[in-house]
Amino acid sequence: MRTPAVYLTVLVIATCGLVYELVAGTLASYVLGDSVTQFSTVIGAYLSAMGIGSWLSGYLQRGIAFRFVQVEFAVALIGGLSAPALFLAFGAAPDLFRLVLYGLVLVIGILVGLEIPLVLRLLKDVVEFKDLVARVLAVDYLGALFASVLFPIVMVPELGLVRTSVLLGLLNAVVGLWSTWLFRPLLGSPGLLRAQGAVACAILTAAFAYSDRLTELSEEGLYADPVVYTKSTRYQRIVMTRTGHHFQLFLNGQLQFSSADEYRYHEALVQPAFAARPQAGRVLILGGGDGLAAREVLKHAGVRELVLVDLDPEMTRLAKDNVMLRELNAGALSDPRVQVVNEDALIWLQHERSLFDLAFVDFPDPHSHSLGKLYTSHFYALLRRRLDPELGLAAVQSTSPLLARRSFWCINRTMEAAGFFVRPYHALVPSFGEWGFALGGVSPFETPAEPALASLRSLDGPSLRALFVLGPDMGPLPAEVNRLNNQVLVRYYEEEWRRWN
Repeated sequence: MRTPAVYLTVLVIATCGLVYELVAGTLASYVLGDSVTQFSTVIGAYLSAMGIGSWLSGYLQRGIAFRFVQVEFAVALIGGLSAPALFLAFGAAPDLFRLVLYGLVLVIGILVGLEIPLVLRLLKDVVEFKDLVARVLAVDYLGALFASVLFPIVMVPELGLVRTSVLLGLLNAVVGLWSTWLFRPLLGSPGLLRAQGAVACAILTAAFAYSDRLTELSEEGLYADPVVYTKSTRYQRIVMTRTGHHFQLFLNGQLQFSSADEYRYHEALVQPAFAARPQAGRVLILGGGDGLAAREVLKHAGVRELVLVDLDPEMTRLAKDNVMLRELNAGALSDPRVQVVNEDALIWLQHERSLFDLAFVDFPDPHSHSLGKLYTSHFYALLRRRLDPELGLAAVQSTSPLLARRSFWCINRTMEAAGFFVRPYHALVPSFGEWGFALGGVSPFETPAEPALASLRSLDGPSLRALFVLGPDMGPLPAEVNRLNNQVLVRYYEEEWRRWN
């Protein structure tokens, strides 16, 4: 046998094996939220299954090369089709999704766990044992490195999850087919194996050719309305759906707005701060890559400069180029007063030195630790330093004070711990229900009483003042401060929303 070719085979199957694991973890975090929990449990289940597979390999006594190739075809088919299967499972039977998810992870892990012990046994008479173990494991770990680098940088942004899993499955099947020649002296008559490999390659080739349709089928089950736009980026899955004259934007399966009532949310986010500081000239938006908060800011003639910091360049590009979204945001991101910065807001705040009169924080809800860091006392302390020390105000979207009451008050307490003087408020947005916000000042300030503009769709003097009145069922609850080292807000959020989903 040509041992360098065997090592190359190990490199490919190690890369494919880790990609299947990453696909499962990423997809679970998309549809279930809390990426730390999903990746932790998926990785734990996968590694445990690999251990079971390694143990089971000891019971294979004959036809080791034959079994190795069959395992390759099996893992290629199951791993390659795992992403569309999981999407379809979530759309068809959400209650059974976890069962399907961990069932697939366990099966794939067991099959991948069989591979390396079988390779070691195939090469034991060809390579000295100490060199054999060192080389095979080194190549195996190198494959894991390739997968971990290529998956977020190339595979997900360029291919999406469905195409990534199917393409890697096809690569896995091709390597299995190649192995029928590589291990030809040990296989006797390889005709049956080659036929199996050809079938596996044909199935996966067809799946790749129809991957767009598979993605459409899977996402039709996830969304109530027809999908009109999809894009997988390095950071998230962007989906737009349309019903009648209105459309909706989803990020990683989470509704961000409906064009039918988004004005109620964005006026509530932006206009109370301007009512308190109508003279504001320099404004900062963190998040808000859809340009809708920017639209509200730019209604004020006194705004000289608006800096919008959003992580995903694909989102801000969509806000500029998509006809429906550009019409809704009134071309806000193309306004000469707007500077768009595509960077992590936390990192940007750490090195930025400019001061702003007003800041608006419009991030998705803290359903994962990567988002939870943007609701911590550390983040708010950095934000406070970027505000005018006398007049600076920050408005923060703070999830629902009715449905996620402790989460809402956790955000308020966290802003106070960072030195803000906070006034909580709420607004009714039909797509979301009662929604919460926090208006924080660097120094004490009066509750705003009259909008700075007379042409708002949802706010006038009485309705603006009513925003700051919270009923008993939305009143304060004890809550810990959300810090980087504990991320208690993510736990609050998951516990509270689980009751309603």
